Amino acid sequence: MDLQLENKRALVTGSTSGIGYAIAKLLAKEGVEVILNGKEGTIETAISRLKREVAGVKVSGMAVDFAIAESVEEFIESIGEIDILINNVGIFTSQQFTDTTDQDWQNMFDVNVMSGVRLSRKVLPKMLDKNWGRIIFISSECAMLVPEDLIAYSASKAMVLALSRGLAHTTKGSAVTVNAVLPGSTLSEGAEKFLKETAEQQGISEQEVADNFFKEVRTTSLIQRFASTEEIASTVVYLCSPLAAATNGASIKVDGGSVPGII
Repeated sequence: MDLQLENKRALVTGSTSGIGYAIAKLLAKEGVEVILNGKEGTIETAISRLKREVAGVKVSGMAVDFAIAESVEEFIESIGEIDILINNVGIFTSQQFTDTTDQDWQNMFDVNVMSGVRLSRKVLPKMLDKNWGRIIFISSECAMLVPEDLIAYSASKAMVLALSRGLAHTTKGSAVTVNAVLPGSTLSEGAEKFLKETAEQQGISEQEVADNFFKEVRTTSLIQRFASTEEIASTVVYLCSPLAAATNGASIKVDGGSVPGII
């Protein structure tokens, strides 16, 4: 299917690995010029990898500390005009509520929420001026499930949903859309590390660890497995397309059915 995205220009934050990289790769396959973003030391490796995997890709990349407002300002000024913004960068800490410090909360707020605020504030007016653009926020199933060891993270991801919906209202009557995607448990590099380390600790296979996770922890999952990063990316990239023009202000669950309910 032609998603009609050729020659568009996209910034994907947190895109040197995991879901972000999968999104960037699929956009590149659709003919989109992509700007990668990640930590210092990861950009060149990701660019080289993308060039190997997608022939003729137009790709660049920059590192930025999203916890520092000035760094974000310098970053967005340097990349120029973009058609698609994927607010994917995020951090989390698994810990009990009483052990989560004010600084832990602030760090997750700055990276998970304010990165999207600052970038959207820069690019949305230009999108409205040219009457086309896509902004997508990557939230999480945890925004609705709220595990007790991820309360701060879940709160930040719930805030992303409100931010996305509010920004969508500002696009009324235009060809600009703002949506949020809520991935479920996904087999990213972090999940693969968790499976490997747990398997070694417990003396069982990684597949058994994964099976136990869905039997004992994420029991509400309907697919009873980790989603691939490509499965998440395919939904995100479709929402970037002109074919998804009638979807605006939505929160799309790609959670394998983990979040109960009919909405």
